[in-house]
Amino acid sequence: QVRLVESGGGLVQPGGSLTLSCAASGSIGRIHSMAWYRQTKGKQRELVASIITGGITNYADSVKGRFTISRDYAENTVYLQMSSLKPEDTDVYICNTVAADPRGAVSTSWGQGTQVTVSS
Repeated sequence: QVRLVESGGGLVQPGGSLTLSCAASGSIGRIHSMAWYRQTKGKQRELVASIITGGITNYADSVKGRFTISRDYAENTVYLQMSSLKPEDTDVYICNTVAADPRGAVSTSWGQGTQVTVSS
């Protein structure tokens, strides 16, 4: 089982920047992908950005050019650098990973989420 621990959320003014991090630990053989989603209570979870082995990234149209996802392979950590933040970016940001354990069994794991609030 993979455990994900997020950090870096908080309150930031519009136009500001924030960096989220998510560290994966546990029974990890190989991580196939890591991603950030966001969700407002009562709404559907939305993919913000993802990164797969090899460094290929994908972004939601709403964050392209403002957010950057990156991964530290040695530390099994994924980062989300957010800049030019807007009030509509306010949400709970949730880390996700698809990983295989040492025996090759693949599973999807979710973090608890970290709150990002963009407000003046």
